[in-house]
Amino acid sequence: MNHNLILIAEDDGDTRELLAFTLEAAGYRTVAAKDGNTAARILTVAKPVGLITDVRMPALNGMELCQLARRNPEIRDTAILMISGNAHSYDVDAGLGAGADRYLQKPLSPRRLVAELADLISLKGTTR
Repeated sequence: MNHNLILIAEDDGDTRELLAFTLEAAGYRTVAAKDGNTAARILTVAKPVGLITDVRMPALNGMELCQLARRNPEIRDTAILMISGNAHSYDVDAGLGAGADRYLQKPLSPRRLVAELADLISLKGTTR
């Protein structure tokens, strides 16, 4: 597992850049993908310590990406933070059911994003 690397799977370019800036300012290295298929390839090759994924993306959505990660023994322990503009209880339940560890609603608070991610990484037993 790449202990300081976070994969950002987000199809919106501005959001991708904001997430990368926020995480890099907190001391993480980032790699980004604008669709689910690219994110899946990066996830299995780079083995990041954390994944931040949007729910709705082209090619492979965030739910499918979570399921793929949880089925693969090499990346199953990756900390997964799902983000979405949808925050109905059934959306949150679906995200957690797909394998996300946490589900945050957009717009995101940078401070909360970093705190949630750091907490997840700590709970998963990996270190930065």
